[in-house]
Amino acid sequence: MTGRPRRLVLLRHAKAEPGGVADELRRLTAVGTRQAAAVGARLRDGLVPELALVSSAVRTRETWEHLRAALGDEPEPEVVVSDALYGAHHLEVVDLLRAVDDRVRTVLVVGHEPAMSAAAAHLTGEGEPAHVAQVRSGLSTAAFAVLELPGPWSELDRRGAALRDVVRPAWDE
Repeated sequence: MTGRPRRLVLLRHAKAEPGGVADELRRLTAVGTRQAAAVGARLRDGLVPELALVSSAVRTRETWEHLRAALGDEPEPEVVVSDALYGAHHLEVVDLLRAVDDRVRTVLVVGHEPAMSAAAAHLTGEGEPAHVAQVRSGLSTAAFAVLELPGPWSELDRRGAALRDVVRPAWDE
């Protein structure tokens, strides 16, 4: 188990309603519900988290709930719903990750833009140019970046991870 790299999945929440209520109370649309389920199905292929850090906003919690349901019979991850992730700066996201127990190999963060893409760009030391360009330009709803870390979470730092993939939903326009 020690030879396996630590993996970080930075996910922007699925499609939410445009407004009409306080921002943190916005719910997922029907499209967002389908997006979240599709992300869960995609994560079943080797990216099931042991720990999920989820913003306290309604749309991120709903994204997690639909994603989790799509994981099926996979082991139940530890879930931490965090007020700190709502409105967080990318460096605050990195600080939260540095506190993760080193026994955890895969972490999923369900958060918001621009923090998710900015955190991925900040942490990326190597990666396919198209993926790097994507995180620098931002993540669409339900898109996620997959990074690998060579060392412990506590040593996570600028350019200290490899960007392995950026997964955008097939329904992006």
